[in-house]
Amino acid sequence: MRAVVFEKWQTFPSLTEVEKPKPGPGEVLLKVAGAGACHSDVALYKDFAEGAPGSIPPAFILGHENSGWVEELGEGVSGVEIGGAYLVYGPVGCGHCKACSRGQDTYCENAAEMPYLGMGLGRDGGMAEYLVVPVRNLVPLGDADPVAAAPLSDAALTPYHAIKNSLPNLAGGGKYALVIGLGGLGQMAVQILKALTGATVIATDMKEEAMQKAEAAGAIVVPGGEGQVERIREITGGRGVDAAFDFVGVGPTIKTAAASMAPQSRFTVVGIAGGSYEWSFFTTPYESTMTNTYWGTIEDLHEVVAMYRAGQIKPEVELYSMDNALEAYRKLEAGELSGRAVVVPHMK
Repeated sequence: MRAVVFEKWQTFPSLTEVEKPKPGPGEVLLKVAGAGACHSDVALYKDFAEGAPGSIPPAFILGHENSGWVEELGEGVSGVEIGGAYLVYGPVGCGHCKACSRGQDTYCENAAEMPYLGMGLGRDGGMAEYLVVPVRNLVPLGDADPVAAAPLSDAALTPYHAIKNSLPNLAGGGKYALVIGLGGLGQMAVQILKALTGATVIATDMKEEAMQKAEAAGAIVVPGGEGQVERIREITGGRGVDAAFDFVGVGPTIKTAAASMAPQSRFTVVGIAGGSYEWSFFTTPYESTMTNTYWGTIEDLHEVVAMYRAGQIKPEVELYSMDNALEAYRKLEAGELSGRAVVVPHMK
């Protein structure tokens, strides 16, 4: 079968022929419906070097946002339907520690001893015609479109988890939420906030097209640049926002969010660009919280799928055949994608 493989450090991936996998005990073989191309993939093959913190040694098939149809069951597997459509929960932990037992494989207590972090993260991912998945990582899609659903397993799960943790800050009337960075995750965050809360959603970015999409989804938009924080505070009546979500994570975006916070607010850095923030007792709003987050739980993903099936969230996708899979990554690197690139391996 054909697959997009990360073969060498700081080297563009290759489209190559690999052996079709077979499911082992407790696993299923999926015929891949769609695989989302994510900036995290680009970081894996372009930015990290051997031995660097966060690096994952090659070689393996990319793709941690996956959906597909069950084609074959491994030994001992029951409760899933051959031909059924499923979304894949990407993280794979040890399966038996406290974190994994509550469905939070992202924070597996035995991660250091695991040979991989998840699908497309050390273990072969879904940028291929077929994918082997632990049966516990499947979330049923029913009659929902599995191709468009593929990015939900990260581009929706990650903001959903961050927002769900911030819901106490947004409960009640007169609340404000801030979304910084209106790429794939930021656009989903606007939709999720509008569906789950009554908060006024403020969204900001440097790209006019991205802000137009957020505005169409119900956000008040503020352009990045001079006067950005002043405008955000003006919208909130001077008080600041109750919850902020930074989907970029560079120093300037973290600074913008921090300067926009109200007392007793919550600020979540979701973007992994490596920015930092200097805390001060006299400049940080009283009893405010600054935190970070990584992906989400499989329970969260079930809830994301329920929102998708109910029409509350809708990812914007650009479809690519396997022949053009590498072009999707080139456009992702160049910032030329208006939606989430989804590779559809069996598309003619």
